[in-house]
Parts: sequence; structure tokens; C-alpha cells
Amino acid sequence: MTGAPPGRGRPTLDETIQHPTRLAVAAFLSACDEAEFAAVRDGCQVSDSVLSKTASALEAAGYLDVRKGHVGKRPRTWLSLSPDGRQALDDHLTALQDIVAAAREAGGSREQAGRSR
Repeated sequence: MTGAPPGRGRPTLDETIQHPTRLAVAAFLSACDEAEFAAVRDGCQVSDSVLSKTASALEAAGYLDVRKGHVGKRPRTWLSLSPDGRQALDDHLTALQDIVAAAREAGGSREQAGRSR
């Protein structure tokens, strides 16, 4: 990675968010203030049980807020990223971009070295 060593001013990969389903849920929720459970489930193409487990993990990490209520007589659950969750997602995405940039830079350096031979 470019710049400062990991943990010193540069974001690092977040072990909680890097799981593919958790990343998909966090990314989906980053585009809105709040979403109904069913909308997140359908948008991320997961089952109720997978989303429930994923939401529990993100909530335990402090990355997700869960609000329960009713629409008429039907119970509903709404999910939203917490401020910490938004920051964790942003940092995780920045770390991924740093990895890509470092790989491209290293690949470019090797390509330049190959041309000078």
C-alpha cells in the first residue's frame, strides 16, 4: 500500500465488513438513510436467515442500527448504517483502492523494467 504504513493514518481492511455478504449489505445501506428488511434482502439477493445473521453481526460491531415497528398490523424491521458503519465502510473501500493502486503501481514498475531490458 502506498503512503504511511497500515494503522498509521491510512485506512486498513475491516475484518467485519470484508465478508462478502456484510459488504453487500453495508454498500446497499450506504445509498439510503434506512431500508426495510425485505428491500435489503431482495437488493442483496440473500435469504431472510442470511440477512438476519448478517444484520446481527453488523449490529454487534456497532455498524448497523435496527428499528422495529408496524405498518398497519404487520411488524416491520428497518436497517440503517450507523455513523461508525458508514466510516468503517468508507475506510474499507479506501483500503481496497490503496491495494489496487499499489498493485497497479507495482505492475507498472515491472512493465517499465521489462521494456528497458
